[in-house]
Amino acid sequence: MERYTVELMEDERSELVRIATRGKGPIADARRASVLLAVDRGAFADLRWTDARAAEAYRFTEQTVRNVKKRCCEEGPLAAVGRKPRSKPGNVKIDGEAEAKIVALTCTDPPEGHSRWTLRLIADKSVELGYVESISHVAVGDLLKKTKSSHGWSGSGASPRPPASS
Repeated sequence: MERYTVELMEDERSELVRIATRGKGPIADARRASVLLAVDRGAFADLRWTDARAAEAYRFTEQTVRNVKKRCCEEGPLAAVGRKPRSKPGNVKIDGEAEAKIVALTCTDPPEGHSRWTLRLIADKSVELGYVESISHVAVGDLLKKTKSSHGWSGSGASPRPPASS
């Protein structure tokens, strides 16, 4: 026996049909809407597929179909179609102030004995100065890439332009 049974009302079905057929928006939303329409057992249902049949038709696993059904029963069909909002932000170690300090650090002269700042040097110095508790050289590279900082490189990576003729 199924643990969660989807029984959609007529207005819920029409909204899911609109989401599944509109051709705009995330394709995953349309696929989840189609799955709900396929496994619907309500009075207005037309397909009444099993979880296995719906999973095969829409290229989901059976567990995904069960998860969509569960979310539909607990939160409603429209909530089951969209993505779940994140409960908390990801592993954010660098706030705007620390980011600004790290970028400013790259604009200073490199430590004695080094001709330029390396990503590892920047990471180590940022921890030493207390800008962040810990940071990897990869995160420093991502941060500098995001800010378009060259950390000592003179070129932009593009071919040099020929001098303008007068």
